[in-house]
Amino acid sequence: MTGLGAVTPIGNNRDEFWKRLVAGESGVGTITAFDPSIFSTRIAAEVKDFDPDGLLGRREARRMDRFAQFALVAAREAIEQAHLPDEQSFRDQVGSVLGSGIGGILTLENAAQKAHRDGAWDKISPFFIPMLMSNAAPAHISMQYRFRGPVFATASACASSNDAIATAYETVARGDALAMISGGSEATISMLAVGGFCSMKAMSTRNDDPTRASRPWDRERDGFVLGEGGGVLVLEEHDHARRRGAQIFAEMLGVGESADAYNLVAPDPESGGVELALRRALAHAAIEPSDVNYVNAHGTSTPQGDVAESRAIERVLGTKVAVSSNKSMFGHTLGAAGAIEGVATVLTVLHDLIPPTINYEFPDPECRLDYVPNVARRASVDIALSNSFGFGGHNSVLVFKKYRE
Repeated sequence: MTGLGAVTPIGNNRDEFWKRLVAGESGVGTITAFDPSIFSTRIAAEVKDFDPDGLLGRREARRMDRFAQFALVAAREAIEQAHLPDEQSFRDQVGSVLGSGIGGILTLENAAQKAHRDGAWDKISPFFIPMLMSNAAPAHISMQYRFRGPVFATASACASSNDAIATAYETVARGDALAMISGGSEATISMLAVGGFCSMKAMSTRNDDPTRASRPWDRERDGFVLGEGGGVLVLEEHDHARRRGAQIFAEMLGVGESADAYNLVAPDPESGGVELALRRALAHAAIEPSDVNYVNAHGTSTPQGDVAESRAIERVLGTKVAVSSNKSMFGHTLGAAGAIEGVATVLTVLHDLIPPTINYEFPDPECRLDYVPNVARRASVDIALSNSFGFGGHNSVLVFKKYRE
């Protein structure tokens, strides 16, 4: 890992994000993107003070959905930090694969509302389809930086960006690219998405206490909090990074992926698929359960999901490993979750500092792990896992290791 970038509800760059994450600050508040008064859930973790016109130029920004704007800004930060060579011969060997669970839903909602209001279905913008498609994010990155390696998107709901990073890892490991720009982005704080999740009764309704609404593993949790944002990592072939003198922040050891084969939206209560993904990640990385120092958990703050994940971690790693949920601070960013949490996990390994799970007040007897409650913890973190699970029963686990010469 030679570059990291982030646009999140608790910071629009990597350093601000990390500072506020380890401080245990919440980015959740009342929704401002639209009037949420008709919904049972009226809170979310929005990206604040994001100026796409200033960051990308007005002309370019207006031709991109918000999710793609997040991706390009995060990618710029990661690529600048990596100091990638400018020669086209190198950039021909750099690709970009990003995940997004939904893609341009804001573009879809806005275009449909306008066409219905004006009765002008035959006047839809020619930019509608390019803004809507999930692969717009990696495509914009490729065009901006002249990357001509493999470029595409992954879509596996909330596991999308973990799957993107896993794919990028495999692409570099096979020798099909010298470097890959990977991660994910999502911008779904829209009336359509909020209405849909409210109908599923999946989100917290703690509207009068938004900063304490996302409370993974706490006995009084009542659903997830919707978030938005983007995270990007530069994965580079080790010898190439060494030869050019790049700073290496961590290395990636392997991945583990599986399916629940159980239900489209509900987690398997036996968590067999999650256990498989964890065990496959350990096997792929050639490590033992005792080697793992920390798990950046999926930890969504849902009654069923938190129990299922905890049980699987306990069966595979035992009860002593430190486990925490970034979502307690910036909510569930859906297809961007694995990317933003991947950035956080690399920084955890780099700094030997574990972000807390905030709002953990009332232990749930069914969740028996060490959740690093409320305060960040100094600890030696040599190897860390990052979990992401998605609707459809998709499970994806990444393994990161402290880099040493």
